[in-house]
Amino acid sequence: MKRTSLAFRITALCLAVAAVAVVVAGLVSARLVLTAAREVSREALADQADVVAEQLDVGRAGRLRVVEVLRGQGIAVVLIGPDGGLTGEPRAVRAVREAGVGSGSAGTRLVEVRPGVALVQETGVGNGPGRKLLRNIAFALGVGLLVAAVAGLLLGKLVARPLRRTAAVARTMSGGRRDLRAPERGPAEVAEVGGAVNALADALARSEARQREFLLSVSHELRTPLTAVSGFAESLADGVVSGPEVRSVGRTISREAHRLDRLVTDLLDLARLGADDFRVDLDRVDLTEVVTAAAEVWRARCAAKGVEFRLAAPPGPTVRTTDARRVRQVLDGLLENALRLTPAGRPVVLALDDVLQVRDGGPGLSEEDYRVAFRKGALHAKYERSRPVGTGVGLALVHGLVTRLGGTIEAGPAPEGGAAFTVRLPHA
Repeated sequence: MKRTSLAFRITALCLAVAAVAVVVAGLVSARLVLTAAREVSREALADQADVVAEQLDVGRAGRLRVVEVLRGQGIAVVLIGPDGGLTGEPRAVRAVREAGVGSGSAGTRLVEVRPGVALVQETGVGNGPGRKLLRNIAFALGVGLLVAAVAGLLLGKLVARPLRRTAAVARTMSGGRRDLRAPERGPAEVAEVGGAVNALADALARSEARQREFLLSVSHELRTPLTAVSGFAESLADGVVSGPEVRSVGRTISREAHRLDRLVTDLLDLARLGADDFRVDLDRVDLTEVVTAAAEVWRARCAAKGVEFRLAAPPGPTVRTTDARRVRQVLDGLLENALRLTPAGRPVVLALDDVLQVRDGGPGLSEEDYRVAFRKGALHAKYERSRPVGTGVGLALVHGLVTRLGGTIEAGPAPEGGAAFTVRLPHA
């Protein structure tokens, strides 16, 4: 079903409001006009009754002339005999009887009684001085209704114009353009919509720029091991490498293949985080057991690089409602990042109390780095030429995992001199 436009709705609303106002104003005006006309007619009828009462002795012919003149004005004359008998038109006679001995009104008729005579006049809308005034008021109200309709149409178009332009900008943005801007004028709400679309365009432009930088970084990371694997494989195929060198070449190919596998795995995990089929099996988990198991593996890896590994965990259970496998994945990602940056002789710390924390004695990060640490490729692009870097997606993956577990993660300085990553998980 086709939706009605905003301009049409505003016009219809203005017309409806104006129509209600016209009806109310018309009813009130008609009431006031009729009341005023009735009073004017009563005063005029009273004056005429006084004049007619003074001329009753002009004879029969004179009285007939007076009756004809008054009939032409819509006034009926009822003569009152000495015995109280009434002579005149039947409807006028009935009105005088209903009014009684005094002046007053009988239904829609005004009655003025004087000695020997009574005057009766209809006071309906179609009679008397109020009729022309009512027509004038009705005409004025009709003109007002027409003006309201035209004003509503113009107002609707005026309000809808920036919205239409904003919609056109949004449709163009959906095609990939980011250099257009929606108008930020009109009523406050309309201008706010335009501002929101412009803010969205800026955010999309920044996001797409980061995506391009990230893809360039990933392509570089993929190209390096692929080049090594391809080069050594060609050497083996051409017989350039032989004898004792074959084992060394095999180790290099294996190492670069493992690096490729890790990068692809991280990218796939990061892509799956937003999918509905990404499994998180929540259960009551003893985090002490999880960090103890992780410590056994990472203590050996740190020792192989000459890095001191420390575990700070409570002796008793620390229970949370979470997924043990995903928590271990988070710890492995953080510990791998810490070990890569920590020089020999410096510590890597895995701590557990109310929170999980991984700290290192590496070069650390700046305050700006802490704010963008979990953005894909942000630290990779900044430090790839000055310090060891990973795939550029590890911390983003960790952040996504913690978020899916219902927790939070933050980065900050560590007392060991490097960076500290603190994970808070929901309590059991």
